Amino acid sequence: MLRIGDQIIIHDWELTENFTRSSGPGGQNVNKVSTAVDLRFEAARSPGLPPAVKSRLKKLAGRRWTLDGAVVIRVEETRSQTRNREIARERLVALIERAMVAPKRRIATRPTLSSKRRRIDTKNRRGTVKALRGRVDPAED
Repeated sequence: MLRIGDQIIIHDWELTENFTRSSGPGGQNVNKVSTAVDLRFEAARSPGLPPAVKSRLKKLAGRRWTLDGAVVIRVEETRSQTRNREIARERLVALIERAMVAPKRRIATRPTLSSKRRRIDTKNRRGTVKALRGRVDPAED
């Protein structure tokens, strides 16, 4: 059972761990021991997550969110299976904690009068510079 914050509890039935062989260096050990972990969290079916957190979690998870509403986290950083399990659980907790934070609503503001004037002055100056470009009349020399 994972406890996230004060209000969210993830039960063991919601988590599934699958162990496979890691890629990369590791000598003979890499061919014998299944140290990589795929942690699968059934987020869409989780009774502990509020709907708002689920929707933010789906957005944050990106490719890790499956079609059936699960978050899959793969870790193969260390040669230790237990350490990889811990890292996967830590990443899941961090992801859910980020999803728990509601984004601040943007308050629409109006530009100040002086900023409008600066913008118009800059546009006029730029237009003047561009108007001075062009063909030079040879008779004016």
